Amino acid sequence: MTSTSLRPTFDLPKQQTPSINAPQHHHKRYESKGTAHDFWKHYQERPLDAIFRPKSVAVVGASEKAGSVGRTLIWNLLRSPFGGTIYPINANPQRKNIFGIPCYTKLQDVQHIHTSSTIDLAVIAVPAKTVKQVMHDCVEVGVKGVIIISAGFKETGEDGAQLEKEIYEIAREGRIRVVGPNCLGVMNPTTGMNATFANDIARPGNVAFVSQSGAMCTSILDWSLSANVGFSAFVSIGSMMDVNWGDIIYYLGDDPNTKAIAIYMETIGDARAFMSAASEVAMTKPIIVIKPGRTEEASAAAVSHT
Repeated sequence: MTSTSLRPTFDLPKQQTPSINAPQHHHKRYESKGTAHDFWKHYQERPLDAIFRPKSVAVVGASEKAGSVGRTLIWNLLRSPFGGTIYPINANPQRKNIFGIPCYTKLQDVQHIHTSSTIDLAVIAVPAKTVKQVMHDCVEVGVKGVIIISAGFKETGEDGAQLEKEIYEIAREGRIRVVGPNCLGVMNPTTGMNATFANDIARPGNVAFVSQSGAMCTSILDWSLSANVGFSAFVSIGSMMDVNWGDIIYYLGDDPNTKAIAIYMETIGDARAFMSAASEVAMTKPIIVIKPGRTEEASAAAVSHT
């Protein structure tokens, strides 16, 4: 693998080199020709705030089953002092509560019972085949941001890639930003939010860490806790169905708690978006990129983000 420090002297590539089968079109309201960073600075609401700074979080697939991802997600949010409201969603109508919190069978039930409630972030941890319906539910109730933990999409072949594309289209039409799929989740140690299924939350710091590999995230997290190293953000970006390197870099570039950005990059995806964001943000914040997978075998292994 190689490590690269980005400085604002790069020329943009003449052609975009998107990942195979990965939809690369951004939501139209975020498009900007040559002035993306200025656009974000003057936009009243930063859409990724729904993911990094939510006031309410629904966990779809929440559970009390020992060892399950749904249990770890809901427990991590409960013990994190981020100050938001948590809504466990479990399809079993017999399940009335999870860890003492009222449980709902679907997202719509939250608004039926709490008519004035809104859901900023939905964390989805259900089988891939049911994610499409959950995304429809997210659009219906006005969810602003989604983290798809579930795997089983483009990394599994053509059928998975098609399902991922259909889910992306639903999110785009519903104006929802999506991190994932096939990811560990997102932490904001500054606020205390831990929307991941990791064993612990990172300590607060001033360096943001972003990785496609969930395994790399857990390794870095374990090391940081023992070495007393903190982070301003800790992001497992997964397959980048929607939110990509450019989106994350611009967002962290505007984050006052982030002084530097470290990236573990398996695939570049939208090269033009990455280079545009990196060359601009690197004018004020150092960006370190570690790029594995230079051989054909390593590139194939990196596809699954494991």
